[in-house]
Amino acid sequence: MTRQRFSPPGQLGRRAVITGVGGLGYETALGLAKAGAEVILAGRNEEKGMVALTALRAAVPGAGVEFERLDLASLQSVNDFAERMKVRGEPIDILINNAGIMSPPDRQSSADGYELQFAVNYLGHFALTDWLMPLLRSRSGARVVSVTSLAQHYAKLDLDEAPNPRDYRAGAAYCVSKLLIAMFAVELQRRCDDNGWSVASLAAHPGFAGTGLFRTGGKFSNFISSRLLVPLIGQSAADGALPLLFAATAPNAVGGRLYGPKGFKEMRGQPGQCRFAPPVYDARAATELWERS
Repeated sequence: MTRQRFSPPGQLGRRAVITGVGGLGYETALGLAKAGAEVILAGRNEEKGMVALTALRAAVPGAGVEFERLDLASLQSVNDFAERMKVRGEPIDILINNAGIMSPPDRQSSADGYELQFAVNYLGHFALTDWLMPLLRSRSGARVVSVTSLAQHYAKLDLDEAPNPRDYRAGAAYCVSKLLIAMFAVELQRRCDDNGWSVASLAAHPGFAGTGLFRTGGKFSNFISSRLLVPLIGQSAADGALPLLFAATAPNAVGGRLYGPKGFKEMRGQPGQCRFAPPVYDARAATELWERS
């Protein structure tokens, strides 16, 4: 018997902010728009943002979707985006920290001087969530969904090295950035609980999904990963977005937990609860990461 594909419950009257306009970001926006939510797509490329909006409006006539510029590699850009949201004064029900880059072959630095994957995948989202927290706290039952990866299980945690590793290895830096975002999701839930905030912090991973992330890893990596492996053991970006939608909307999704595909090796399948990498459960390390951030 085929299990029914997860579909978000009605989201009419709810507002979502999603970072990243392509791949998982677009598919998550599409799922939320179909469920009736207002969606703000946030990304650094305005041209791609407009293309995404056109596609969303064609797929969901009358959808309340818009684009805002946000460059997670610049803390000034993150601050500017958050200030624009605060000026609008509209509560945020769902924040999905999705945008990311994966394994650029050559080391690159953010506008603030950090290794780019650390800056975009982790630190920019940490700052964004912090600066948007007043708008999240103004709406009872708000959720923050931080998108991690199976790569978290292959990371070697070193908080001294994470912002600027002395020996840059593309894949290792990517794994660390995804471990940090998972640690952040759990620590944020602890702090929401301690402060009595009605905000749930959850993590999600898409499994092995065919998205544009592979393009940054070089032509050979892109060919092997997206052309050969994804069709065999992975899933589409649309299916990869289901755990994000589940974490963001499912009534039985719980703060402080990780949701991902429940099929073969968590690479594909319907969404359900998964296990974090062991360092995520180290409360002392998570507290230190938070304080350093």
